[in-house]
Amino acid sequence: MPPPPEADEADQQTRTHPAWRRIKLDELLAQQLSLRRAYLARRRKGAPALVSDGKLAERLLAALPFGLTGAQIRVAAEIRRDLNQTHPMQRLLQGDVGSGKTIVAALAVCQAIEAGHQAAFMAPTEILAGQHLLKLKTWLEPLGVKIVWLTGSLKKTAKRVSREQVAGVAQLIVGTHALIQENVDFSRLGLVVVDEQHRFGVAQRLSLRRKGEAMPPHQLMMSATPIPRTLSMTYYADLDISVLDELPPGRRPIQTRLVSEQRRDEVIHRVREAVSGGRQAYWVCPLIEESEKLQLQTALDTYSVLSEELGGLRVGLVHGRLGTEEKETTMALFSAGEIDVLVATTVIEVGVDVPNATLMIIEHAERFGLAQLHQLRGRVGRGARDSVCVLLYQMPLSAMARQRLKIIYENSDGFEIALQDLKLRGPGEFIGSRQSGVPLLRYADLEADADLVELTRTLAEKMLRETPERAGQHLERWLGSREEMLCV
Repeated sequence: MPPPPEADEADQQTRTHPAWRRIKLDELLAQQLSLRRAYLARRRKGAPALVSDGKLAERLLAALPFGLTGAQIRVAAEIRRDLNQTHPMQRLLQGDVGSGKTIVAALAVCQAIEAGHQAAFMAPTEILAGQHLLKLKTWLEPLGVKIVWLTGSLKKTAKRVSREQVAGVAQLIVGTHALIQENVDFSRLGLVVVDEQHRFGVAQRLSLRRKGEAMPPHQLMMSATPIPRTLSMTYYADLDISVLDELPPGRRPIQTRLVSEQRRDEVIHRVREAVSGGRQAYWVCPLIEESEKLQLQTALDTYSVLSEELGGLRVGLVHGRLGTEEKETTMALFSAGEIDVLVATTVIEVGVDVPNATLMIIEHAERFGLAQLHQLRGRVGRGARDSVCVLLYQMPLSAMARQRLKIIYENSDGFEIALQDLKLRGPGEFIGSRQSGVPLLRYADLEADADLVELTRTLAEKMLRETPERAGQHLERWLGSREEMLCV
């Protein structure tokens, strides 16, 4: 019932009056009930038990030039237990930039293959999918694993051959959203790995899950954007979550520098110094073509200017509108050290691993989000040398841009950055594509009402167990038909 007329106005403005607290509790309870019910419903579905003796994974680990961290060993064991079950795994693997998610996913792939099933590895962009393909081929092809590449940009004949192999001999299929097209038929899909899962919409994630023939496949979703605890307890409560909270040894801290556009010449000099010392650099720009509205320096213009200002150095260019072969060729040249400075858009945000690149310049850093800045910064610091990330900004700065730059300058821990990002933007923007499947909270505040989140989690489990009909009535009142696309 509403607050009485004599209720303190300040309590109503701050939504701390008991009546407001009750509304927020009811809203959070509806969310928890819906997510928990979806979680339990999934566990009642059948899935292939991917039981294996682990020999393939052992051979992979023996061939690696590095050992696993304690966190990787722990998380790999959690996933292995899930894959042994006869209900579909729905696990989110989150870890900071460079924490080693791909090798953990590769171990899960080994288990699926050894159990006689196929694995699919899907990434949102061709560059990221290509990086995964390169790593997975290096690790798994020497072990005899048949890997197939499938993206939308393949020529007609090559695409037809790939689809035939997917329907037949392929053991691991790596690609983009082309994997979920209607004319792609898997022969025995048992495991789906989705990298940067928040970049795929609800319908896309549903399509991939439905690619399993008689049973839904196990699903491992990966994200390099750490999820704050209150968010994982609410919007991701339908998933089991594994966290890689330990970086591999040898990862050096990255120095972050804030530099005004007026000191651009100094930055150019810094790039020359890095290259003369045998290192390489990234120069990242936010747009491909000129935008009069935003007046941002473009990748094309920057490439032209830097090629002139850095005369004598080898400058390359990569952006999303290049053809796949051209992008791959440029990235291969950069990886091989045959390009000194790579001018790029955010297509290199994730997945790119060049240990000799120790300098990252981010142009118009004030225009980027915190997650993007942290991801881009993580492209350096992958070798034995000290690395620097220069955030080149243009005045005047908005209050929000100033806050973002301050946060990224002061913090290197992805979880702390994610927490600050959540406070700045709220859950709707933070969770990206998933919000199209999850009703956003209208009344409750994840930070201010954290105690209610804890309470409603417990209450939801009790209601579903003891009074499921009351739980259904509560959900109908709060969500109605919106529950259908939830929890994907």
